[in-house]
Amino acid sequence: MIMEIPLGKDQPLWSPSEKDKREANISQYMHWLTQSRGLHFENREELWRWSVEQLEDFWASIWSYFQIQASQPYSQILLERKMPGADWFPGSKLNYAEHVFRRATAERPAMIFQSERHGLTEISWQELTRNVGAVAHSLRAMGVQVGDRVVAYLPDIPEAITAFLACASIGATWSSCSPDFGTSSVIDRFKQIEPTVLFAVDGYQYNGKTFDRLAVVKELQRELPTLQKIVLVPYLHTDASAEDIPNGFLWSELLREEAELVFEQVPFAHPLWVLYSSGTTGLPKAIVQGHGGILLEHLKALALDVDIKAGDRFFWFTTTGWMMWNFLVGGLLVGAVILLYDGSPGYPNIETLWRFAQESQMTFFGTSASYMASCMKAEIEPGRTYDLSHLRGLGSTGSPLPPEGFHWIYEHVKADLWVASVSGGTDVCSAFITGCILLPVRAGELQCRSLGANVQSFDEEGHPLIDEVGELVVTEPLPSMPLYFWNDPDQQRYLESYFAQYPGIWRHGDWIRITPEGSAVIYGRSDSTINRMGIRMGSSEIYRIVESLPEIMDSLIVGVELPRGNYYLPLFVVLRNGAQLDEALKTKIKQSLRVHISPHHVPDEILAIQEVPRTLSGKKLEVPVKKLLMGISVEKAVSIDALSNPQAFNYFLDIAQRVKEKNG
Repeated sequence: MIMEIPLGKDQPLWSPSEKDKREANISQYMHWLTQSRGLHFENREELWRWSVEQLEDFWASIWSYFQIQASQPYSQILLERKMPGADWFPGSKLNYAEHVFRRATAERPAMIFQSERHGLTEISWQELTRNVGAVAHSLRAMGVQVGDRVVAYLPDIPEAITAFLACASIGATWSSCSPDFGTSSVIDRFKQIEPTVLFAVDGYQYNGKTFDRLAVVKELQRELPTLQKIVLVPYLHTDASAEDIPNGFLWSELLREEAELVFEQVPFAHPLWVLYSSGTTGLPKAIVQGHGGILLEHLKALALDVDIKAGDRFFWFTTTGWMMWNFLVGGLLVGAVILLYDGSPGYPNIETLWRFAQESQMTFFGTSASYMASCMKAEIEPGRTYDLSHLRGLGSTGSPLPPEGFHWIYEHVKADLWVASVSGGTDVCSAFITGCILLPVRAGELQCRSLGANVQSFDEEGHPLIDEVGELVVTEPLPSMPLYFWNDPDQQRYLESYFAQYPGIWRHGDWIRITPEGSAVIYGRSDSTINRMGIRMGSSEIYRIVESLPEIMDSLIVGVELPRGNYYLPLFVVLRNGAQLDEALKTKIKQSLRVHISPHHVPDEILAIQEVPRTLSGKKLEVPVKKLLMGISVEKAVSIDALSNPQAFNYFLDIAQRVKEKNG
């Protein structure tokens, strides 16, 4: 179906030692299952199969094993196995943030932070507890109540963690965007959920350059009519003032009055946060996830899949606009010290994050496949240059880590390192396919399916496949699946997003091949969502900006996963009469996307075409063009009879040939 990655089955690149197996969190959990439930499993695959076949028993065991604190017990585990609409642990009341602070200790810091502007800084649990209590008290004083939305335009800094935990503690609903997001992108996201309070920085630094954001903050205030208060976090300038922002406060004002940290008890399905996963049409999907579902999923994923232990120094390079930030915060649930880095991974050079790993004594390094590819191209030697003796695990996500990436890590970073390439989604804020420290690591493969996630590969008729490429589907509900989309009362967008192709079964939009051993290979997105550096952006958002330019009549953009971890993002434009696609217009298009969307979604190439190929109903042929550029034959990529202008598709045959020749 698509270009297959060559895999070597002979020798694994890494295998766990007996010590690794003995000390693994998942081994402790399996022992507990034997002692408390009388269940015995010979291996991880047997455990996974039980976890999806006996779904209710599995999630009840997670509740018990991690000693969930609930002020009100659940009446049932799962009312009915159905998607969407699964009702997990009804009757229970709890609070996500309360489970974070039960890990508070004087023995180690809660967080370690570094940025382009700030050196290594530790934040103690005492400081975090005090600040979260003060901010929560201030939010209540501002009138924020249970269920109100609080949004943030913040980088990956300690204030973002503090504000989120304060928000969660009072039962308000959090949502965040990175300040490198363009104004239009932020408004499109936040306006949907009608926030009452905005946390924002005055500016930020990236790649050695500073970016003032006060004008954007004021524009957000104008465009978000429900905002009642704005909290300015001085980051670019320590003397930044909120005086000319109506109803503006400085961050320091919220910290003045200490207050006891109180945790509002909310239902299991009470909204914790809103994440955004862009579709191909309309506004970004505002995905609502609950306190209880995220709590159970992140405890399970971080402890049992990623093997994060109390005291580990856990890092994932991310921004607040990517779900991996939310996943990183979850490290606090298992007692890890979470590591935050704000800035460019390439400034002042590509070795920055490896230097951070040494200085912070990092034990788990989470990053993206694209960053690994950049390190490979730069021909650096992290293992020789830096002391990585504390590092025992490396995670990669955002796009498939190619076989060359695995080999490079073991040859140039550390030979004795567990590498976990994982694949999931914003939609569940976790991984469907993950790592397991009990299993060997093989180049190009993801080790196993996540516990509790009944992931299968389906053909177009809905038949399961083994060792063949198909659609990644989930056949049973997960607690962290979206409660709903904001402003989607009849669930039409929700159903169209995941359940249109296979009713009652979640189709995620990835190509996957599941091996007979239970490992998997991900081949990239099967839909037209632009997924660059792990940050998804709907093509409709890009069209809105590009086609607002007077020179452009129409456009088409596709994001194409290529071999060796490469990602190709071409933009095709139809010009108005008299316009020319010269360097000036290309620069104008790129600058518009950089400002209004994000720097990550500036196209690699801009090409002029005569017309955009469309279906008989007028829809742009994004997916067929993407398939063609990924190497799928034209017969399998598109039904010519379904096109309103079949001649428009011919142009892309030449482009596909060029891409194939360039990438082998």
